[in-house]
Amino acid sequence: MFPEGFDFNDLLAQAQQLQEQMLNAQSQLQATSHVGTSGGGLVSVVLRGDGELERVDINPAAVDLDDLEALGDLIVAAFRDANAQVKTAATAALPQVPGFDPSQLGL
Repeated sequence: MFPEGFDFNDLLAQAQQLQEQMLNAQSQLQATSHVGTSGGGLVSVVLRGDGELERVDINPAAVDLDDLEALGDLIVAAFRDANAQVKTAATAALPQVPGFDPSQLGL
């Protein structure tokens, strides 16, 4: 069934080690925060390392009641900036497994 010399117990041990590394990496990611900004700092968004939104800060100078669409664009840009940082951190923190894409975890 298995090739000669194949050690199934070794494979199980490697899988358990990988699972522990994944859990540790996820815990570390949850404990970090990433700040994305836009408009030269007029809007900032804070995301936890697991992608959970923590806070949005808006400088009053960013609010133009005649152009709320621009404010929305600034919020989206700041979110995308923070989200890119989260993805970079996740890629660095998660164990390197051939064929594994961290976006499979929803990051």
